[in-house]
Parts: sequence; structure tokens; C-alpha cells
Amino acid sequence: MKRVSKIILLALLSTACVPSPDDTVDIDDVSDLPWAQPTYFPRPRIPTDNPPTLEKLTLGRALFHDVRLSENETQSCASCHLVERAFSDGKRLPTGSTGDLVPRNSMGLANVAWATSLTWANPLLTTLEGQALVPLFADHPDPIELGIATAVDDVEARLAADADISAAFVAAFGDDDDAVTIEHAVQAIATYERSLVSGDSKYDRYFNGGDSEALTDLEKQGLQLFFSERAECYHCHGGAFFTSAIVTADSVVTERGFENNGLYDVDDAALPGEHLGLFNVTAVDKDRGRFKVPGLRNVGVTGPYMHDGSVATLEDVVAHYVKGGALSAHQNPLVKTLDLTAAEQTALVAFLRALTDDTFIAP
Repeated sequence: MKRVSKIILLALLSTACVPSPDDTVDIDDVSDLPWAQPTYFPRPRIPTDNPPTLEKLTLGRALFHDVRLSENETQSCASCHLVERAFSDGKRLPTGSTGDLVPRNSMGLANVAWATSLTWANPLLTTLEGQALVPLFADHPDPIELGIATAVDDVEARLAADADISAAFVAAFGDDDDAVTIEHAVQAIATYERSLVSGDSKYDRYFNGGDSEALTDLEKQGLQLFFSERAECYHCHGGAFFTSAIVTADSVVTERGFENNGLYDVDDAALPGEHLGLFNVTAVDKDRGRFKVPGLRNVGVTGPYMHDGSVATLEDVVAHYVKGGALSAHQNPLVKTLDLTAAEQTALVAFLRALTDDTFIAP
């Protein structure tokens, strides 16, 4: 337990804020990265203490899919983050390795290298290394996910006993005597997650690739609505990643990107606490019901939607915003009743589906 406490303490200290440019790897040319990314994406910000290498990425991919990283060897990171669903899981809420229900929907992981925060409602978790410790080490009263809080030595022993995975640790970290550690596993998984770059959808071929025929007329109509002042979707879901907040290697100011989208009336005293979002961390009244604004790339395959998975389809998502949300005093004022016809709503959904990157979700 002493070792686990040290790991968690280090994580909290290192994730209290987004690393500044002085604390990050200097990537002058993205071709130096051990993964490919579109030229129209900015340089990612990468912590100095975990420079990316192909060896780390390869190890991280293997560990991401390795059930030995759960205490009872039943689940891996990939259990809740399926490739074919853009690294979401298709469930309303995920279940941990011991049966605990996790109260937040599994978000997709596309382009998390640029995310300013990495959970639905915790502004303190700002690095992939820090976030990985939550599913690994969460213990009661929090839901257990992979549940290794009391089994670190056992997990490391399992991995060290596998000659291939042990050799992969040595190749990635170069320390024969102490290569197989949870700390190194976390760094490798974070490196793999940074490589999950998605930018080759029909929209990209149309907007960034100059292919005027890449989108259908219906999808083009939806695109125009998405970026219009009638629908106003782009205010919260703009830019290359279709979200309101990203961090890059060159960022000076970092916006967090938490909003109340009117899913619930957060002034209702009977509303369960899990729907209060950022308020549970800050205790600031204006943060009631504010959750992370997720990026919309691959949104066609990441349902069900919202922080609690309570909205089943993209059609239902659009209908929620057309209705104007729950008309709560705390919701973002951009969430208001929209005058969109049924045909226009269909066009919006068609455009959202055109953000799917088939290469990214290929098994």
C-alpha cells in the first residue's frame, strides 16, 4: 500500500495543471513523432518526462489490450475502449472488473493528445499519465475498474514472467533490472493513447483534401447548418477536433471546455449528485451540471451519448438541442430552442456521421 500511495501522490502533484511549454517535449517537426498525423493538425503537447518512442508505443498498445493489468485478470483498458467504436464501448455505463457500475459513459479516445482535460468532470486530470491511474487504482468508495490498488506487485510479476512483454519493457525503457513497473506501463499506455490520431473522415477529404464530391448534398447541408448561427453547434464543437478546448505544443492559454448543455435541471434538489458535474470538484454554483465538451470526430459510432449515456442516438441528441435542453437556469445560453425542420435535423445527423474515420476504427 505504501507504494500505491506514492504513485497516486506523484500523479496528483504532476496533474494539478496542464504542463507548460517549458515542461514538455519540443517537437519541431511532427514527422519526428512515432505516429502519423495530418498536416492540418497542430503539434501535440507531450510531458518532458515521457518522450515518445516507437518502442513505448508498441508496448503501450500491447498493455492497453492486456487483461493482466486488472487484479482479477478479466479486463483491460480495451474492455471499455473498443477500436471499432472509436475507443468507446457502446454501453450506457461501463462495468468494472469486479462488477462495479462506473457512473460515467466511456468516451472515445480519438485525438486525446490534444485534450485539456481527460474525464467528464475532473479539471485536475490533465495528462494521460495521470488519468490512467484512475481506472488502474480506483478503490472503494469509488467504483473499482481495473482494481490493482492492492495488487501492484502481483501485476508486475505477471508481466515480468512473460518473456516477450518483459523484453518489450526493456526495449522501451532500457533498464534490465527494473524495467517492468506500473510506472513504466502507465507511460507506455499514455504514449499509445497519444498515437490515436483520427483525421481522415469524409469531412476531411472535403474540407482539408479539396474533394468537392466527398460529401453528399445532404451532408453539405448539415455542414452549413452545423457552422451556422441558426444551429450554433460550432460554438462548443469547433476547430480541427470539434471541441471547445484543446492544448497544443504552442498553447499559451488553455481553456478547460466544461459546459452545462441542459441535460438536466440542476436546480432540482432531487437530482442525484453524479449529474452535478464540475460542481462536485469546485463547489462553485456556476459549475452545476457542467461536463467536458467531447470532440465529435467519429461521433457516429460512439453512442450512447452524454456523460451518463442517457441519450441513445444522434437523432435524439439533435432533438435535445432543438428542444432547448431542460431550460435550466444554469445551462449554457447557447442551448436554446432551435427552429429547425425535421429535414434539417436529418441533414445535421448526416453531417455528424460524415465525421467517421473508417481507417481509425478498422480492427
